[in-house]
Amino acid sequence: MTDYTFFAQLDTSVPDAPTDSIISRTLFKDERLHAILFVFAPGQELSEHTSTYPAILHFISGEARLTLGSDEKTAVPGTWAHMAPKLPHSIVAQTAVTMLLLMLR
Repeated sequence: MTDYTFFAQLDTSVPDAPTDSIISRTLFKDERLHAILFVFAPGQELSEHTSTYPAILHFISGEARLTLGSDEKTAVPGTWAHMAPKLPHSIVAQTAVTMLLLMLR
C-alpha cells in the first residue's frame, strides 16, 4: 500500500458517457474526503439536491449550467465552486462534461 493516490490525467480515468447517461467513479474515499469523478453525456442532468457535507465542484472539460442556490452559472473547464452544506444545487450538461466532486467530511 502506498501513502498517496495519483492520477496523471483525470479526464481519461473514466470512459465517455454513453448517450443519455452519467457515469460516476469513486477515485478516493477516507474518513475526511470522498472524491468522485463524473462524466455526463450532453443534455444529462443532476436535478436539484443538497448534501449534508461541504463540497467542491471542479469542472475539467465541457460546458454545463450550474445552479447554486438561486444563482445560475455557466461552468467551463477550470470552473471551481465550493458549496456549504445543505445548499440546493443542480447541474445540466450542455456538452459532454467531466467534473470532479470533492465531498469534505
